[in-house]
Amino acid sequence: MTAPPHPLVSRAGRLASEVLAPRAERVDREGVPASSIEAVKRSGLLGVSAPVAYGGSAAPAAVVRETAEILAGACCSTWFVQAQHHTPVLTLAQSDSPLRERLLGPLARGELLSGVAYAQLRAHPRVPVRVTRERGGWRFDGRVPWYTGWGLNDMMLLAGITDAGEALFAFTEAREQPGLRPSPPMRLAALTAARTVSLDLDGLWLPDDSVALRTPYETWAAGDRPKNTNASPAVFGVAAAALDLLDTDPPAEETARALRTRLDEVRRRAYALADHPVPSERIEERLTVKTLAYDVMRAATTAAVVAGGGRAMALDSPAQRLAREGMFLLVQGQTATVRTAHLGALGATGSAA
Repeated sequence: MTAPPHPLVSRAGRLASEVLAPRAERVDREGVPASSIEAVKRSGLLGVSAPVAYGGSAAPAAVVRETAEILAGACCSTWFVQAQHHTPVLTLAQSDSPLRERLLGPLARGELLSGVAYAQLRAHPRVPVRVTRERGGWRFDGRVPWYTGWGLNDMMLLAGITDAGEALFAFTEAREQPGLRPSPPMRLAALTAARTVSLDLDGLWLPDDSVALRTPYETWAAGDRPKNTNASPAVFGVAAAALDLLDTDPPAEETARALRTRLDEVRRRAYALADHPVPSERIEERLTVKTLAYDVMRAATTAAVVAGGGRAMALDSPAQRLAREGMFLLVQGQTATVRTAHLGALGATGSAA
């Protein structure tokens, strides 16, 4: 007997099949529409990891990963916009700030969608965004190189480094305001639809009660560094979507079966490592499996393009979209450690060939 899927997995499947997948090629060309975001908000998926007491589901990690796979495979751009939301939710869930009582419920229930502006912290010891004490609050100066979901998000979790060497995270509305100016939307090879901009900060002032987290940088970094050594569920979602295309093409069925066997094995290994109780252990193994996940995704999306032939070059073909989304996932959340490991694996593969 097979257990029925978790209710959130079922909701993700309906959202994917009824809303996201049917419009994915159009979204890729024109941008994620507000209607897709409203559908995500109504689905309950924005609270997948949030505490039940605040309107969330506190779902197991396996459910969180499966819903991410489903959304990414249906429309990677929409997945990426909503993916930003889960870090603010978890930050507040672990915070003792009064802000928790004000914001966590609306975020967990999907009444508000939040983006994140903190990847610049990983540039340390460079300080792209500096935070200084001013007028009973905090002043932000510098530049956020990447901010996704502009025009779709309600809130933003913004981070910088204080003069005392702390990582400080604060919430503000995701809109142009004094001291915060967005660039025009970036034109990218993939996921332009996710509405990514850079943010220029010139004296943005936020009050004390907007602060969700303030901690020594090294304390934050020690928890952050291991996260990106794990394979992303989105990689498996895009790979599976590409294999689904092959399933509809009889000459490609054997290729699809072989690649699906590889995908299932790498996925099993990746998620076993993700569930390991000590995130900072088995880093080399995590990186190895992450690069294997990239390999099978690249093979699956390439196979979808090859099977599609010239048709795959049309902008209304899901094959070319999935191939470009896969390219994006190769660098999404990339750190120097991940880049070095991936390049090393690619070099070793080339030498073996």
